Amino acid sequence: MQILDGMAPHVWQGPTATRDWWHDVLAEGEHLGASGYHVTLGEPRHVEVNGADGYVVVPTTMTFDLNGQQIVQNGGVFTIALRNGDDGWRLTAWAWSKGINSLG
Repeated sequence: MQILDGMAPHVWQGPTATRDWWHDVLAEGEHLGASGYHVTLGEPRHVEVNGADGYVVVPTTMTFDLNGQQIVQNGGVFTIALRNGDDGWRLTAWAWSKGINSLG
């Protein structure tokens, strides 16, 4: 797994990438006073399947609390690479592009 995100250190790789990324999300959230993350996925902008490989681009809206105020982040993009193996479709990489924050 490979993850690219707008939060430092920006790249996580390997079999523990997801766990490591989530640990860093929680640590950063605690540092900044952010919590209660919720992501809503829109209709895919692009879907491509070539044999066992897939690629999907999805617009997002994320809401979260920041020091007691609800923040809405519109216009984000979640880009996903997938592989279809013996256990079905699995993520192999994803990238998060931040949207614009406003008060909810």
